[in-house]
Amino acid sequence: MEKNPFDLTTEQINEATRSLDHMDSLEIVTVMNREDHRVPQAVEAVLPRIAEAVDEMVETVRQGGRIFYIGAGTSGRLGVLDASECPPTFSSDPELVQGIIAGGDRALRFAVEGAEDSTEQGAEDLKSRLFSEKDFLVGIAASGQTPYVLGALAHARQTGAKTVAVTCNPGSEAGHLAHLAIEIDTGPEILTGSTRLKAGTAQKLVLNMLSTAMMVRLGKTYGNLMVDLKPTNRKLKERARRIIRLATGASCEEVEKAYQAAGGETKTAIVMLLSGMDAELARSRLKCAGGRIGGALRD
Repeated sequence: MEKNPFDLTTEQINEATRSLDHMDSLEIVTVMNREDHRVPQAVEAVLPRIAEAVDEMVETVRQGGRIFYIGAGTSGRLGVLDASECPPTFSSDPELVQGIIAGGDRALRFAVEGAEDSTEQGAEDLKSRLFSEKDFLVGIAASGQTPYVLGALAHARQTGAKTVAVTCNPGSEAGHLAHLAIEIDTGPEILTGSTRLKAGTAQKLVLNMLSTAMMVRLGKTYGNLMVDLKPTNRKLKERARRIIRLATGASCEEVEKAYQAAGGETKTAIVMLLSGMDAELARSRLKCAGGRIGGALRD
């Protein structure tokens, strides 16, 4: 049963900030900082649920499925942001992790009035991307009762796909509808109802964990090095060279030679330097090892 919006935790009055409009600048940012300290603790309380979601996402990708984030307003923007960072960070196919926001791309910059109120549109936006039982849906809604997100979650369940809800109101409608509920109790906002604040921060932390942990589990790192980044600009090319040096201990000259021979493929260059293989063999070994450097070196 849908809750009265004013009964939601995120809509309650924060007693620590009742006199917010009488505070000076330092007092305002101090109380904001104090409240923000509560967010990591709230996230820590749901780490087992986050880990469970990661396991489901990894299995989805291994079975050929895709990951979708869907939300409205701040929640939708955070989902699109996290999804858009996956290709440059992990060289993943842009189709693998997709972010959908109510109102479409225009809603990334401007408020699209009423976009979040349609359950039908949430379902339609998934259908337009041929969402199937092989895929995985992450519904993001601070309130846990955004109609657009509920419609998407309901459609995903009907297709037989796995779903997770990321909300900041325990016992939410979205949490009940999803297979797995990640409900972060961030408490009342310092500015009543402004869920771009603590709730948004919590959602950002959770999405960072979901995508990063999934990619690590899928072999996109070597130790804690970002070896599968896509070097599309000068900064990233220099980062790729630095990562190769850190992974291999090779000299700048050796790194440059391997980097060029590998065609700018960071992992290939690392395997070459650590094993003495040429680029073709290193690339082949990586493919056989599912992209894992450790596996390519052991084969």
